Amino acid sequence: MRLNDPLVTSFEFEGKEYSIDLAFDNVLDVFDVLKDPNLRDYEKADTALALLLCDYEKEKVYELWQYVYEAFIHIENKQPIEYDRKGNPMPAVEEDQEKLIDLEQDAKYIFASFKQAYDINLFDEQGRLHWQEFQALLHGLPDDTILKRIINIRSWKPSKGDSAEYKESMRKLQKIYALKADREEVD
Repeated sequence: MRLNDPLVTSFEFEGKEYSIDLAFDNVLDVFDVLKDPNLRDYEKADTALALLLCDYEKEKVYELWQYVYEAFIHIENKQPIEYDRKGNPMPAVEEDQEKLIDLEQDAKYIFASFKQAYDINLFDEQGRLHWQEFQALLHGLPDDTILKRIINIRSWKPSKGDSAEYKESMRKLQKIYALKADREEVD
């Protein structure tokens, strides 16, 4: 996202101009399609494109979908490159990044946090709030919002100075706010 570029409403692919609807709720519908176990890969790509584009060539569904996904939809969780004192890149630490937020499971917390922090009613913004704007606002939520507090609970690790009562309390909260896949692993 660049602040001196307009939000994407169209793009060019292989010499053809396409209009694209990247309203946040539309993109969330695409994520639902991608998770549907009853659809084949081609059906997922075709349905996702039908949600986002007005018109597209059916014979280029895979290539077009791959481009749209990588360019406009994909959420990258890359760790920033760290540098030593001389400016040399440090070796990357390969860690399994634990998932701290789920757009579907945390929907009510996202809604409440947007309302609290920005006075934005996400239901009123359906069809209007662009995916890039949504992501920027989501990542910029203040620490006093419910979603940020839940993320802090999910990412909490005990440290030496924590009392036994505090550790027990945090573990209980982690169970309460665990994401569904995480809950199944714990039980």
